[in-house]
Amino acid sequence: MNRFQDKVCIVTGATSGIGRATAVQLAREGGRVAALGRSEQEGKSLAAEIKKVGGQMLFIKADVGVDADLVAAVKKTLAKWKRIDVLVNDAAMMTFTPLLELDPADWDRVMNVNLRALFRLCQLCLPHMRGGAVVAVSSVHAFQTTPNVVPYAASKGGTEAFVRGLSLEIPHTQARINAVAPGAVETAMLRDNPNVKSGAEQVTGQVGTPEELAAAICFLASAEASFVNGTTLVVDGGRLAQL
Repeated sequence: MNRFQDKVCIVTGATSGIGRATAVQLAREGGRVAALGRSEQEGKSLAAEIKKVGGQMLFIKADVGVDADLVAAVKKTLAKWKRIDVLVNDAAMMTFTPLLELDPADWDRVMNVNLRALFRLCQLCLPHMRGGAVVAVSSVHAFQTTPNVVPYAASKGGTEAFVRGLSLEIPHTQARINAVAPGAVETAMLRDNPNVKSGAEQVTGQVGTPEELAAAICFLASAEASFVNGTTLVVDGGRLAQL
């Protein structure tokens, strides 16, 4: 199945976790992947993995919290492939500090990485998209959350509102925009979460894999989801269904 044959796909947070699995899946299905990440070493590792599945990749070292890096990344993608068809905004960060103790700079950093980057990449990419798709990675924390992660939860709530609002501004023929909201997924972010380690955040039932989230993201990015716009697909193993 080559749902993304010759489609140009930008993926942020592409060197680890959900972003990495998504980059590999897009490439496996014929996509040309512009993979944004901060680690050149992980970028080389990803390039080798994508080569094994017969895909094409351009690694772009970028910090999505830095506006100049976003501008440069889009320019490099267009210089190489002349178009943009898919944008997957996955890069994210969390803090684990009570709000009253939080450094305002840490709040700003979370918002820049998790929310502002989505805004700016949409501004930069959408003028070059025709019939494309934007998929923003949100979180179940947009709906129900845990202590000491207020900036993260707020940024994901903002992601949800951003997706709904932008879907009303951009013609469906230009690009669809949707979100996927993961629950607990086996990533470094989950392993590093002190709320999980302390039991303050109960991770019950299935813990998803990055590949399972990549499958959902690729569905939303594909023509199979041509009538899906301005909404969120929750992929959490039924977590939000529990009292």
